[in-house]
Amino acid sequence: MAMLVWAMMGIAIWHFAVFVPDRFWGGIVGAFLGALFGAVLVGLAVHGFTVPGQDDTTLTAALEAVPGAVAGIAVVYFVGARRGNEAA
Repeated sequence: MAMLVWAMMGIAIWHFAVFVPDRFWGGIVGAFLGALFGAVLVGLAVHGFTVPGQDDTTLTAALEAVPGAVAGIAVVYFVGARRGNEAA
């Protein structure tokens, strides 16, 4: 259940990508994948690379995914900016 929470939080944070110029590596889809994988990876790292079950999932599981989603979007953004994905 926590995996679903982390993924949904990553998607929720991804929606804020419309407020920055589109210099993401892979465009908006790259930003989506960066947020999703970042949120899940950090959520897994916090829990020792195990997925908590339904009874162990709390509201803090959603908050654990926020730094990962932001970091994932930032990585994809800086890779895209470095490769020259300038807005036309």
